[in-house]
Parts: sequence; C-alpha cells; structure tokens
Amino acid sequence: MTEKSLKLFIVLSRAYRSINDHMNKHIHKHGLNPTEFAVLELLYHKGDQPLQQIGDKILLASGSITYVVDKLEQKELLIRKASPTDRRVTFAQITEKGIGLLNDIFPDHAAEIDEMISVLSEEEVEMCTEMLKRVGLNAKQFHNK
Repeated sequence: MTEKSLKLFIVLSRAYRSINDHMNKHIHKHGLNPTEFAVLELLYHKGDQPLQQIGDKILLASGSITYVVDKLEQKELLIRKASPTDRRVTFAQITEKGIGLLNDIFPDHAAEIDEMISVLSEEEVEMCTEMLKRVGLNAKQFHNK
C-alpha cells in the first residue's frame, strides 16, 4: 500500500496547492491576505469570537492572531470588544464595513470553490469529504502522540 499512499499524498498536496493558490489570488483582489479573510469569514459565519480561540479555529498560531486582528482593526473591518463576564477575555467582532466586504466577496468565493469542485458529482463530493475527514482524524492522532 505504500506506493499508493505516497501517490495519494502527492495528489492531495498538489490539489490543495492548486486550489489554495487560486483562492488566494481571489482573496488578494479584495485587499485581504488569506489569514485576514479566514478571520473575517469566521466572524461573519460564527459571530463574535474570543481572540484566544480564533487561532485554533482557523489553524493559526496564537501569536499571529494579534497581528492579524490589529491589521483588520486598522482597516475598520473588526473591533475588539471586552467580555462582559470575564475581564481576561477579549472578543473580535466584525464591523458593518467588514460585513459589507464579506457580503461582496463571499458569493464569488463560494462560486469559485463550486466551480473547482464541479468536476465531481454530488455523491463523489460527499464520499471525498468523508474519506478525507477520516484520513485527517487519523493523521491528527499521530500528531498528538
């Protein structure tokens, strides 16, 4: 199975790189880098988030979150908001300007993804999602050892 596993790894890596490169170009057109977009997308879809948890949710080191949040705050796309119940916690909240930007960007973003995935049937997408999820969870076990 080693040869097939290696081939799958290479195919997955190349597919990810191709999709990611294309999507990053799309995001850059709107004046954002991929990390800024990921933070805004999280807030757009999930609402206010504690700064301490954003990194885990978008797979970014916690030290980088402060920098990204600072940049988004300078662009007036999000604000920091103190927790009403815990002084140690600060939330990131998307602003109206941020919501407007995501309202403009996200439909095209989703359409671009749909277009790239359109070579698969709906059933293949579901199967692929389930299989890759299993592989990812299995790989995570090795990482946590």
